[in-house]
Amino acid sequence: MKKIKFKRFPGDTIVVPMLIGVVLNSFVPQVLQIGGFFTGIVNGTSALVGVFLLFLGATIDVRSTPKAIKIGAVVIGTKVALSVLLGLGVAFLCNDNFLGLSSLAVISAVSVANNALYSGIVAQYDDDAVKGAVAITSLSVGPTVTMIALSSAGLASISVWSIVGSILPLIIGIALGNLSAWFKKTLSAGVTPSIIVVGFALGCGMSIQQLFQGGLSGILLGLVTVFVVGGVTVLADKLTGGSGIAGAAISSTAASGVSNPGALAAVDPAYAAVAPIATAQVAASVLITSFLTPMLTSFVAKQKDRKAAKNGARAEAE
Repeated sequence: MKKIKFKRFPGDTIVVPMLIGVVLNSFVPQVLQIGGFFTGIVNGTSALVGVFLLFLGATIDVRSTPKAIKIGAVVIGTKVALSVLLGLGVAFLCNDNFLGLSSLAVISAVSVANNALYSGIVAQYDDDAVKGAVAITSLSVGPTVTMIALSSAGLASISVWSIVGSILPLIIGIALGNLSAWFKKTLSAGVTPSIIVVGFALGCGMSIQQLFQGGLSGILLGLVTVFVVGGVTVLADKLTGGSGIAGAAISSTAASGVSNPGALAAVDPAYAAVAPIATAQVAASVLITSFLTPMLTSFVAKQKDRKAAKNGARAEAE
């Protein structure tokens, strides 16, 4: 195993097992139906996502400083609002097809952010309040936003109880993680392993053809997420007294967003046909934003430093 060299990249924990599932489903699909627990994993995406949300909820700390709460609420609130506006715009103005992108793909990718990437970025740029904002930005996880937005707009037939049931594992995880340090430590340890299994199960429902269909449009989705949505989020951060760094650092797509299309299809079969392509598009956005989000944040930070230096020089001259 030591001879096997693998250079890690953001989002690889879900993308790599997903690609393995895609290859198996494309060339030896009969293996996936061998039976027993293996086939149970392949066909158990809904249950696996529920377990993942339970574990993920335990990592969320609801305690934070007022400034951190404000920063987190502004950047993630703006991001979620834009995801809904863009998604519904695609649905109603473009007949749910904007250069290959559906409302399902847009909302699934834009509404969630890679909070691990966010934490890693802001750790080197800003103060504790910006770092602590991750406690709030982490609340936008899972398929909840996608379900509520599409259902409220009449684009999906999802009962209120299905939405509640989708949120419940996350809520239970948050409650357990914040009530008990033991639960927090134990359940949090399951996040990465569950992502790996979810990624594999999702890939088993996709083919290489679908992956290529989502390629170019998925790259477009990543560019929109970083530069269009990220640009507005940076502006919102600055207008509310922030530095813009938090707004830039939140402009990614979370790896967990890859499971959103499949989760929606599980409660509304009408999305079964488009879900695989949307999943591939979101996966592409995860990869694209993982590289572009740090670049955008670095640019915003340098602009901030230049402005501070200019203001300092002006103050000295006066």
